[in-house]
Amino acid sequence: PSVYYSLQDEEIKKNSYLFEFDEKFAKKNPNFVKYDFNRPEDIPAELEGTFDFIVIDPPFITREIWRKYADAALKLSTRDASKTPNAKLLLSSIAENASMLEEFLGVKMRAYKPSIPNLIYQYNFFSNYDSEALNKVNPEIGD
Repeated sequence: PSVYYSLQDEEIKKNSYLFEFDEKFAKKNPNFVKYDFNRPEDIPAELEGTFDFIVIDPPFITREIWRKYADAALKLSTRDASKTPNAKLLLSSIAENASMLEEFLGVKMRAYKPSIPNLIYQYNFFSNYDSEALNKVNPEIGD
């Protein structure tokens, strides 16, 4: 939810959705979607194929959980003329998940890393699109 609530641009926020299990985030939020990652098949049909940019920051980083998030992302993604998912994807996970995430969603690990103090693991960003900003090492993290 932190990414959604950090959006500054009102037009972007108006066109963004928060998929979250905790219903406390539904209060005064017309774009809240109750989401249980264990049930990607429950995503509302009217939202399928409508997202051109998807951010995934899951609470758990196991293969089983990522498979469910990948299924949800593919279900939500817009599609090109040949019906291939074509939404831009931005994910956060640990470096050890790089090959799995590439297998599931075709994403690559980027140089820029989220700065989150006091975590056991250093997280990384992964995307399926090129970005000058994501390809730069951030100074507070270093190589």
